[in-house]
Amino acid sequence: MERAQFESIQQTEQTLPEKVAEQISQLIIENQLTSGDKLPNEFELCTQLNVGRGSVREAVKLLVARNVLEIRRGKGTYIADNPGQIDDPLGFAYYPDQLKLAMDLLEVRMVIEPSMASVAAQRATDEDIARMHKNCLLVEEDILAGRNHLPRDKEYHTSIAQCTHNLVAPKLIPIITYSVELFGTLNGNRLLSETIIGHRAIDDAITAHDGEAAANAMRQHLEQNRTELEAIRAEQERKKKSENETL
Repeated sequence: MERAQFESIQQTEQTLPEKVAEQISQLIIENQLTSGDKLPNEFELCTQLNVGRGSVREAVKLLVARNVLEIRRGKGTYIADNPGQIDDPLGFAYYPDQLKLAMDLLEVRMVIEPSMASVAAQRATDEDIARMHKNCLLVEEDILAGRNHLPRDKEYHTSIAQCTHNLVAPKLIPIITYSVELFGTLNGNRLLSETIIGHRAIDDAITAHDGEAAANAMRQHLEQNRTELEAIRAEQERKKKSENETL
């Protein structure tokens, strides 16, 4: 009796669309589909998985929400960029003390990114370096033109992770890119010239395949961010103290 109840519970844990979503994910893996590849059409999926159109449509919606698939109107369904990776997978936006979060993110980046830059310098191909260098120049162009450089800044750090050819490194990117965006918001984009200089030093070291120089350049770039965050925190504390004294 207990076994039958247990099996009944197991059977109701997943809905049919969720099961179909898993089957589609397995199909993607087995067929080695990657970002930009087109998924078989709805009719083909129904035939392969032996399910109805409604289940396939609901399963696709689930995978779109998980950033595994993207629907291109009039063209079909494709594998998303960085499948499975969402903008804020760790829920950083919900931390009440964003300055403390920025400091803690930077602490983690100090452990990860210098080593990542060193590995990138050792493994980067000519194509990797060209992509990274292009992103570096685009950041400079945005800064010099007075545009918001943060989207390009995030792409630049992403391209460094891609240079490592490590399967795990790109999955750490949300930690880095959220930190870049948050830092730029907190400091009002004050370290613009320092950003250009720091990026150039990292870019030059990776281009030269000098792992030690790349790690040092990245470390120095992050130390400047840390100094700025500490100054912001001290300024906030002074302001809070002043407000308390006037009460």
